[in-house]
Amino acid sequence: MRFAFSGLRDSRLEWLDRLPTLNALLNLTSACLLVTGYFFIRRRRIPQHRLCMLGALSASTLFLVGYVTYHFHQGTTRFTGEGMVRPVYFAILLTHTVLAAAVAPMAVITVVLAFRERFDRHRRLARWTLPIWLYVSVTGVVVYLFLYLWYPVRASS
Repeated sequence: MRFAFSGLRDSRLEWLDRLPTLNALLNLTSACLLVTGYFFIRRRRIPQHRLCMLGALSASTLFLVGYVTYHFHQGTTRFTGEGMVRPVYFAILLTHTVLAAAVAPMAVITVVLAFRERFDRHRRLARWTLPIWLYVSVTGVVVYLFLYLWYPVRASS
């Protein structure tokens, strides 16, 4: 359901073209909230830490909804870069994808432990969850830059 006619597109689907940018912004928001939340907890500002972490979880959840929606309608996005940039891109994409699958349940469990006031276990898991989640959020933005700004799909004429 990409294009109805060559060059023409159903105006009801134009919002799909904006989803990758929105998703990158959600990843960036999540990364900023994770870093801010970390600084708050280091200063024992627990209410602010809690808000940042819940905000990061919300941004990441909205990202996931947008990502699934986009790829359900648009399919796979091909990387057009050539030469040495290809293995660099695919290394980033591979680590991003594997760690994204791992961090999703880790983040949820980390938050649940905090809500249940199991702070000893929360801290132990958060020491792993935070750097992985931050890596996934930042590399999500990098993947967007590779696909949509640095090496966008060329229009066929």
